Amino acid sequence: MRVLASDTFSASDAVGGVRGVVESIAPGLLFVVVYLATGQRLTPALVAAAGAALVAVVVRLAQRTPVTQALSGVIGVGVGVVWAWRTGDASDYFAYGLWVNAAYLVGTLATVLVGWPLVGLVMGLFAADGPLSGGPWRNVVAWHDDRELRRAYTLATLPWVGMFALRLVVQVPLYLNDDVAWLGTAKLAMGVPLTALVLWVSWVLVRPVQRAVRARSAQDPQDQQEQAPSSHP
Repeated sequence: MRVLASDTFSASDAVGGVRGVVESIAPGLLFVVVYLATGQRLTPALVAAAGAALVAVVVRLAQRTPVTQALSGVIGVGVGVVWAWRTGDASDYFAYGLWVNAAYLVGTLATVLVGWPLVGLVMGLFAADGPLSGGPWRNVVAWHDDRELRRAYTLATLPWVGMFALRLVVQVPLYLNDDVAWLGTAKLAMGVPLTALVLWVSWVLVRPVQRAVRARSAQDPQDQQEQAPSSHP
């Protein structure tokens, strides 16, 4: 979500580049394709999904590039593989993702309801004077007393609430009906593409108020300088 604090929006950066997209969709795509191609046999599909996730990590390690995204993918795929293998139900490969979305929905909605919207916290983390740039941790919430910023960050958080809710509304019925093909398709369509769209909407919502705040910040020192008494003899 670092892109939210950027002056320009890059769809490629938002989704982790081409590699990030491939690493995100390959396990789920292979699971569905292999499952259908083998006559709905579960084991080959699980092996294909797990293999794709592991290959992503191995390649990153070999190239000495950051493995955080690939490792998070391995964890998610690993839980799904074990879950489906233990139950023998292909739909359970996607169960972990549904629970994660439910947790994200509750958590993100809670930040809105208590007046500390998620987007505001993210903006504070990645701000120029935020802790990730060497600033103090108190700057993560420095925006909270500004009503205009708080309102903008709340509005920019609502698309995330909507995304998590929409995923559950669409995918849970497919999961309950054991419709593996459509469930896998919905998960792919509502994964990287939808996340990139929501990131862009949030970015658009926070840009105007961010520019206004920066303009005020630049004007305040100038006003103070103009109001300071001159010290002519």
